[in-house]
Amino acid sequence: MRVTCLGQPLRQSLNGRPISIIQRKFNSTAASQSRVPNFAFAFDIDGVLLRSSKPLPGAAESLQYLQKQKIPFVLLTNGGGQHEKERIAHLSERLNTPLDTSTIIQSHTPFADMVKGNREQDALEDKCVLVVGGGNGKCRSVAQQYGFKSVVTPGDIFSAHPAIWPFSDAFNDYYKGFTSQLPRQINAVDPSKSLKIDAILVFNDPRDWALDIQVIIDVLLSSQGIVGTLSAKNNNPNLPNRGYQQDGQPPLYFSNPDLVWAAQYHHPRLGQGAFKAALDGVWAAMTDGAELQKTVIGKPYELTYRFAEKRLNQERENMFRTRDLQPLEAVYMIGDNPESDIRGANSYKSPIGTKWNSILVNSGVYSGGKPAWAPKVNVDGVKQAVEWALAQSQWPRN
Repeated sequence: MRVTCLGQPLRQSLNGRPISIIQRKFNSTAASQSRVPNFAFAFDIDGVLLRSSKPLPGAAESLQYLQKQKIPFVLLTNGGGQHEKERIAHLSERLNTPLDTSTIIQSHTPFADMVKGNREQDALEDKCVLVVGGGNGKCRSVAQQYGFKSVVTPGDIFSAHPAIWPFSDAFNDYYKGFTSQLPRQINAVDPSKSLKIDAILVFNDPRDWALDIQVIIDVLLSSQGIVGTLSAKNNNPNLPNRGYQQDGQPPLYFSNPDLVWAAQYHHPRLGQGAFKAALDGVWAAMTDGAELQKTVIGKPYELTYRFAEKRLNQERENMFRTRDLQPLEAVYMIGDNPESDIRGANSYKSPIGTKWNSILVNSGVYSGGKPAWAPKVNVDGVKQAVEWALAQSQWPRN
């Protein structure tokens, strides 16, 4: 195998040691508190650690080595659709490695911060949120576990008002299995008594694209997020964005911009990013090109990397039971998708000065050729990626 780093072959030894640090050092003792690592890792999951729920070579070995050495890491994925506790239990079993819930950051994990509010969004704990995506109502459960008290899905709206999208009748039996009663019905006569949506959160890949697009557009064309109304400001040339989304409509959040992802099929499959593209296209056609105002999180966007960086520093403090540590100097982002993993690491500007280094592996979405976003290094798999990063940080240290 030839590993390239900025156009040069990767050294095969470090201070006389073979580069296969994990294999040869796995049985070494854990780092003491006097040997606190100044670096950490962020791993994508699909195509890096797992492929269709099956462990990729070196994945478990790499994570176990980092745990033994007390080197912090997070699993930073654009996947989701289930609670972090459920996902980490599945990963622990598949990788035969005990993992803590704090280790995983899914695409929608930052939504939990919106319950009490953050610098991007006022508190939504007591507001009505429209949760979109996922199968069998799981994302409603996740949102409720996060602390959102009033959660509505497009399926709930369809079950109460089937006329809202007449072509979803094939999904009747599916929706009967998990939909809930609306907190308020759609009241076309008296909008003050009608269902009002305060935020739209796309948690996971939608299953019924047509219904979901219709409901989202209805809400974004409404007045104040009141379902069944139309804003009088729409298409007003004297207003910003020709009046669209200028009448108190709820904010729209996407959690995963990935157009495709590595699934069991031998070619990548459409993801939540494809749904976003479809919604963009329908919105542009209906509004004659008005901007669809939205916030997108997940890789490669800054909010997700900032969230991960904060979590990594917290994990390191917890490991060594001190809050007097200097911020991490380096984070190694290991991913298989140049458009999300590599782009995000290359573009992120850390507010605390941490340098993010991108490592592209060949075990997932990337299939060769010149990547759209050039990584620091390109290697075969996760084990080689970790070994390269350890060599760069001169670990283990004597």
